[in-house]
Amino acid sequence: MTLSYFIRKLLYGLAVLWGVISLVFLLFNVLPDDPARLTLGQRSDLASVEHVRKELNLDKPVWKRYILYLNDLSPAGLYYNSTDLASKYKPYAVLPLGQRHALVLKNPYLGRSYQSKRLVWEVLADALPGTVILAFSAILFATVTGIALGVLAALKKNTWMDTSAILASVAGISAPSFFAGLIMAYVFGYLLSNITGLNMVGSLWDYNTFGGRFLSLKNLVLPALTLGIRPLAIIAQLTRSSLLDVLSQDYIRTAYAKGLKKRQVIWRHALPNALNPVVTAISGWLAELLAGSFFVEFIFSWKGIGKLTVDSLDKFDFPVVMGAILVTATIFIIVNLLTDLLYTRIDPRVKLR
Repeated sequence: MTLSYFIRKLLYGLAVLWGVISLVFLLFNVLPDDPARLTLGQRSDLASVEHVRKELNLDKPVWKRYILYLNDLSPAGLYYNSTDLASKYKPYAVLPLGQRHALVLKNPYLGRSYQSKRLVWEVLADALPGTVILAFSAILFATVTGIALGVLAALKKNTWMDTSAILASVAGISAPSFFAGLIMAYVFGYLLSNITGLNMVGSLWDYNTFGGRFLSLKNLVLPALTLGIRPLAIIAQLTRSSLLDVLSQDYIRTAYAKGLKKRQVIWRHALPNALNPVVTAISGWLAELLAGSFFVEFIFSWKGIGKLTVDSLDKFDFPVVMGAILVTATIFIIVNLLTDLLYTRIDPRVKLR
């Protein structure tokens, strides 16, 4: 991968992120509800509401609020050199620019939650590990099982194994996540809970009667399996079709003619060359799962970005929703950029310019 290609992809990602930021700002700044009222409650007095409106820049025109919003999101922002910078933005460094202004190096400021009054970044940081663990568990299950089924279907072409794998993958693709989640929760978390030992709902951490917290990996099983069903089906089909195409190439027949065993031909020569479209699918699904699996997290009450977003929408906690959307978009862009790097590692024949 050349440096110019990487810079182009990075600029493209930043342009996409800027578009998402602009769209999010416009959507949540034309709502009829007054954020000041949502922050203080409907019974707040007029003086308090006006004070919060000024703090949230709601007393300024939309274009100016947009500039201030971009300034808050930037890791280096220009602010008035006032004493509230440390308490509001928690900067890494404050560089004075004259008597009235300062350049502040900081984390992107996403505002404060209307409900908890905590920084949105802190709220998202609490939920993000749950989504990351769930997404990687689901994609690991989907990748290992999907590639195994795809290889089996390709090697047993036109047999009942091949037909069964294709039918199962079609069913997996067709089943919506919320429907599969409800079925999994009801069957394995309720009807068969005495056998499986699994719960219908739960998160990565559980609490005992004394308030102590302990790791509960069994709560990860059902949401990870539910989340991995659709990517598993696609990975299996892609592996099957790509492997069948590679097995028909001349160099595979040459490998057999040289006396190599079938296992060596499949795992050392055919499968690595068949994985390019599979890697693309895996990375795309990983980006989507990391972006927040709203229905699955909500159904299983799994503490993650998806459930946090749904709960925040229900409570009209718009700063948290806006922050979750921006974090989601950033993750998606980063994963797609890393995919290009991984693509050239897997297949040296691919040259990106």
